[in-house]
Amino acid sequence: MNQPMPKNSAMLTTDSRLNGRLGTGRKHGFFYELIRNRVLFLMLLPTLIFFFINSYIPMVGIYYAFTQFDFNTSLFEAQFVGLQNFRFLWQSGTLTKLTLNTVGYNAAFILLGNVLAIVLAILLNELRSRYFKKITQSVMFLPYFVSFVILSVIVYNIFNYDNGFLNTLLVQFGGERVDVYNKPWVWIFLIILFYLWKNLGYSMVIYLAAITGISDEYYEAAKIDGANIFQRIWYITVPMLKSTFVVLLLFALGSIMKGQFDLFYQLIGNNGVLYNTTDILDTYVYRSLKVTFDVGMASAAGVYQSLFGFVLIMTVNYIIRKLNDEYALF
Repeated sequence: MNQPMPKNSAMLTTDSRLNGRLGTGRKHGFFYELIRNRVLFLMLLPTLIFFFINSYIPMVGIYYAFTQFDFNTSLFEAQFVGLQNFRFLWQSGTLTKLTLNTVGYNAAFILLGNVLAIVLAILLNELRSRYFKKITQSVMFLPYFVSFVILSVIVYNIFNYDNGFLNTLLVQFGGERVDVYNKPWVWIFLIILFYLWKNLGYSMVIYLAAITGISDEYYEAAKIDGANIFQRIWYITVPMLKSTFVVLLLFALGSIMKGQFDLFYQLIGNNGVLYNTTDILDTYVYRSLKVTFDVGMASAAGVYQSLFGFVLIMTVNYIIRKLNDEYALF
């Protein structure tokens, strides 16, 4: 008597054929997944082509960092100078200052941005009024769409020495004007403040989406056990956000040497008084190309920038993989 064929017999037959072709020992290998999910990989192909053309082919320009570039010659006809561009950056002391500024600002952006975004997302999630919650979320998310050009106009109109809002207010109350654009240490806090003002709403939405994905059963069980709102946040919400925080942290660390060029350039501009505390690698590379046309020096700074970020992301990902393999990127 013939036995009825299982519903998933076609899938089992396909898998058995693939196992026969690729071997049972490579059941979960790359080629096995490539054949089994060929439609998904085909959908991914345009993205791979995009990054190959726009990200990998331009890597040939790294050679500029080891040459004395001349606009009258082609790329490989330029004079090869080895590590001279890197040596000049190091001996001039510029590289150390730029590295400290870039890493310092980005570390503040990452830590403060993520911590405050988590706090605001939790507070917003605990609001009972849905109407007020939507309004608050929209208001906090709105600065993200403000361009850096508009932001620079706002900042200038606040801190302008002659007609700025701050100095006008100080004069009206009998105080003296403050020349903020000649106080480099003030801009350390101002840049961080305006970065958080512009990007905090976007980060908050990401964490808020992660919070809404947490099952209500955890909170209901905690309520039955007598946990108050603070205990539910600390023992349920915060641990559940750990994976999101780690992934965003790894993504951010990969570009820790790539500063917010638009933010720094639009707020600081060509004010050389503030360069000591606000100059980062991106603004330095831009001025090198704009003023001196030193392509080799700018390329050397860019190569150093990329290598630093690559080593950092690989190191941090390795540490996270050792602590908890589920949170690592790869």
